[in-house]
Amino acid sequence: MSINIRLAKPEDQLRCSELLNILAKATSDPHKIFDSDTFSNLISNERGSLIIAEDNGIILGMASISFNLALRYNGEYCQLEELVVDQDARGKNVGGLLIEETLRLAKNRGCKEFGLYLLESTKHNQTFYEKYGFIKVGEEMRQSL
Repeated sequence: MSINIRLAKPEDQLRCSELLNILAKATSDPHKIFDSDTFSNLISNERGSLIIAEDNGIILGMASISFNLALRYNGEYCQLEELVVDQDARGKNVGGLLIEETLRLAKNRGCKEFGLYLLESTKHNQTFYEKYGFIKVGEEMRQSL
């Protein structure tokens, strides 16, 4: 398996929608509508980015991040919004590669911090995020960049 990590392109929209539905089911999230405008905004890389993991042209997972402004950081910080890996690709470091790429993008952009929220249904992922330098702060996990 040779996993390629890259920014999403317009032709990835259908597969990203499928992955988002997998995430929605796993987290009991009622937001099952995939919005094409939001997808277009993400792939523009202005206010966020959508990162894809693929193997031989097959998309195995995705991660979306948003870039937010805060006075306390004198600029931007990054927030992980979604991370989902297809069931058949789990255990193959796809999620880890996606997290590493999101961290790299945030650092290169000049973000001062990177955060994510753990939901009740995703609290079991805390040790996964800790491997990549995140620490628990209240209900969030954060990392200074």
